[in-house]
Amino acid sequence: MIKKIPFMLLSFLIQTGPSVSADSKPLPELDSFLQNIRKHLHSNWIVQSQFTYTEKSIVRQLDSDGKLTKTEIKVYEVYPSADEQFTYKKLISKDDNSASAEAINEGDSDYDQRRQEWQRRLGQEGADQKRRREEKELEAKRKEEDSVDEAFRLYKITMIGREQMEGIRVIGLSFEPRPDYEPKTGGGNLLMKVRGKAWFSEEDHEYVRIEAELNDSLSFGLGFIVRLNKGTHMIFQRRKTNNGIWLPLVSHFVGTGRILLLKSFQIDKETIYSDYHQFSVETDFKYLAQKKP
Repeated sequence: MIKKIPFMLLSFLIQTGPSVSADSKPLPELDSFLQNIRKHLHSNWIVQSQFTYTEKSIVRQLDSDGKLTKTEIKVYEVYPSADEQFTYKKLISKDDNSASAEAINEGDSDYDQRRQEWQRRLGQEGADQKRRREEKELEAKRKEEDSVDEAFRLYKITMIGREQMEGIRVIGLSFEPRPDYEPKTGGGNLLMKVRGKAWFSEEDHEYVRIEAELNDSLSFGLGFIVRLNKGTHMIFQRRKTNNGIWLPLVSHFVGTGRILLLKSFQIDKETIYSDYHQFSVETDFKYLAQKKP
């Protein structure tokens, strides 16, 4: 759910921030720059689903004083699908110990069965069922686009200036919810509780990094099963590949919350993405299950 948020307003403050550039070139006009940004904003999943990649998850458990008590590290090979329920995350190692061949084969077999069952259902799908499925997919895409458009209405956006980030010239923006704005979408309701800064490539208007925090508590699930507290920090950072495609590099959440409004928790979860290899989403599972070169 969260990863589909248009801005991908995620994660923790990375230690080395952008460096200020002495470039004296006039800054771009704000409205024009925002229009160009809007053309490139979409869920990372749309692009990321075209690649296999390695995902390293680092979860740090903290005590009530915020002191580290345990670190869990898992590494996955990820074989995505345009339909997220068929994305396969193959566990490769946990805490630097390789997963057993038995566990890997079990995961491969389970995924293969689910995928074959889905293909069987599609083969038996009638015209009405296909129409309803496609309409549902279009509706999901429309809602996402509506949320993106609303982000530009609900935020007061200010241009910070031009900087350098990993050798790329970026334009920094700050965003703050307008206090008198009434959200029209579910995504808008969420974004009203988020403020922060974002940096966009001046050359191609793709977002490079977003730093954000909750300015109010945020609840998820029926009956508010999980609540993240005000002050939770988030960042998402991307990197431009050699073929010119921007892909996720790291995300990191740090904050506190409650489960069922009873049990308190502290979250510190970092996800690092690497080893991207482009592939066709129609690639046969037998190929996907093979070890990447």
